[in-house]
This record gives sequence, structure tokens and C-alpha cells, in this order.
Amino acid sequence: EVQLVESGGGLVQAGGSLRLSCAASGFTFDDYVIVWFRQSPGRERDWVSSISNSDGSTGYVDSVKGRFTISSDNAKNTVYLQMNNLKPEDTAVYYCAAVSDFIVRAIGSNLWSKYEYDYWGQGTQVTVSS
Repeated sequence: EVQLVESGGGLVQAGGSLRLSCAASGFTFDDYVIVWFRQSPGRERDWVSSISNSDGSTGYVDSVKGRFTISSDNAKNTVYLQMNNLKPEDTAVYYCAAVSDFIVRAIGSNLWSKYEYDYWGQGTQVTVSS
């Protein structure tokens, strides 16, 4: 069964840290780019960060650079998002999704709203209190 399962969300005070996990199963992990999105009420889903499991390249939205770190453990088929110095504006449901590396290379990089994602997780809530 193909699955992406997020975990690690919760309630934290501003300045605190959380580590989100995205555990994958049922597909060839190394052939995919894993992407983190977030969505807060009344807003569109926004790209946060991504990592290519084929070449390890990473990317971050400007608002999280220097605070969030994405990493991948290919042996465990799991991607992590370490979130430090959290701010109330980071409050959202965080989703991970998988897009094939082939699609990214074919269409072009950093077109996160354009790709057709093969798999999505169920989301994990992150709430940052002020």
C-alpha cells in the first residue's frame, strides 16, 4: 500500500521547535522529490520546503530560511522537517507530498504549484502560541 504519513505536529510556544516526519512506503522513495506544504484557515496551500531523494538538493521558502531544515533518511524512507524558532505565523496544517523526480526535471524546477503530485499525506497540525 502506498502511503505518506506525517507525524510530529503539536502545540508549541513561539521560539520553540518541532520536528515533522514524513514516512513513505509502497513506492520507490529515491525516485521522488518530497515536498512540504502548509495551509492555514482561509489561505491557500503554500510550498514550504523540498528535498530531492535522487541528488539531495533542497529548497526553502524565504520565510523559513535559517529556521527550518529539511533532511532525508533514505534507509528509512523518511523525510524530516526540523522547525526551530517557530513563530505564530507558522501555525498551519503541514502536508508532505511526493512528485517524481522525472516530472520535476521534465517540467522545470521550483514549480511547486504546477506539478502533479502522486502521493499526499493526511497532514499534521502545527500550532505556535505567542
